[in-house]
Amino acid sequence: MRRCSKLSSFLMTSEAGSFAQRTIVHRKPKIINEVMANNQYPMRVNKGLLKFKHEILHEKVRALTEDAEDVDRWNKIWRSFKGKTWLEIPWYFAESYFYRRLLEAVEYFQSGTLYMCDPFQHSKKKLLKECLTSVRAALDTIRKIQSPKKRFEHILHASLWGNRIDLSNIRVADEIRWRQTMLERENLLINDFPEILSAFREHVFSHVAFLNDNVGMELGMDLFLADFLLENKWVHSVTFILKPYPFFVSDAMPKDLEEMLKTLVHSKDLVLSRFGKRMEESLSAGTFRITTDWFWASPHHFCEMPPRLKEAISRFDLVISKGDVNYRRLLSDRHWPYTTPIEDIVHYFPTSILILRTLKGEIIVGLKETQAESIEAEDPEWLINGERGLIQYVKHCSGKAHPVN
Repeated sequence: MRRCSKLSSFLMTSEAGSFAQRTIVHRKPKIINEVMANNQYPMRVNKGLLKFKHEILHEKVRALTEDAEDVDRWNKIWRSFKGKTWLEIPWYFAESYFYRRLLEAVEYFQSGTLYMCDPFQHSKKKLLKECLTSVRAALDTIRKIQSPKKRFEHILHASLWGNRIDLSNIRVADEIRWRQTMLERENLLINDFPEILSAFREHVFSHVAFLNDNVGMELGMDLFLADFLLENKWVHSVTFILKPYPFFVSDAMPKDLEEMLKTLVHSKDLVLSRFGKRMEESLSAGTFRITTDWFWASPHHFCEMPPRLKEAISRFDLVISKGDVNYRRLLSDRHWPYTTPIEDIVHYFPTSILILRTLKGEIIVGLKETQAESIEAEDPEWLINGERGLIQYVKHCSGKAHPVN
């Protein structure tokens, strides 16, 4: 696999007072507590989870020891940090490895009663149940907008903001809803909507892929965006790239999408039911597809994409990258200067990218001079509080020379 640039240092869990450090010290032990509370695990599993929590807070990072297909791949990277504590390693590795170690502790890959039992199923079901009313409201709201351009922008915003989307104005007039989108525009630090709109208007894309993020409202809005692109014949086919196993608590897996479609199809609400059936028909027709791969829930950054996967990705005309973690992996989770042109970093990516990201991590590029300083003076938590976002379009240009190699 290709090595990422070393021009900027990785975000590290050792950075005092950083969001990266807080996620390990506070968030990860809390996740373990929630997993124990939401599942009726046997005593041996709970003991293992408590031991794992103690390791995170007080001990060195241990290797995977179970018998599973991917253990050697994970441990090969773990050996680079052997002897380190959880507060002495790169942030993305710490987070991704946490979820893999959690699956080992709950015996996810082991034959028996716990085989393939999602430790986050309880919270995922809750998110699915809670999002249905909002998905219904979004369908009503956006479909009342006659202009395809305005409808497309609303859907992009809905897909971007995900669970944070404010649907309190669903009964007001169209001009009021449009004003709400204008207000959300102020929270977009980069807004390449005109560029991506032009790209779709210039020609019909053959095949567009989503690097999906969360279940619930966000996945529902991803489906809505996919449906819009297919229904308006802006694309011939859409593929959702989902996680192969439980990852980052609420990341969507194929079974989560299948559960959502099933719930929509069998809804007593005719609008939701018709929407679900339309997406199922697209699945049957092959215009809507689902795929996954170990790499998408691995400790690797996207610049380390294996050749066979890079070749597969190159066949898409556009990849829509959702969420904060995918953004971090695109940028190798490094401390790039805020004004670094994103093209200088992601030139390795084999096709064009549309980034829809809510800021929840201490990393961003492509800003104007002094833009970051001005925002930070008003809001010191601007990088992590989820109040701001990006609609960032990176057009693939093969053969272009780039300073980062």
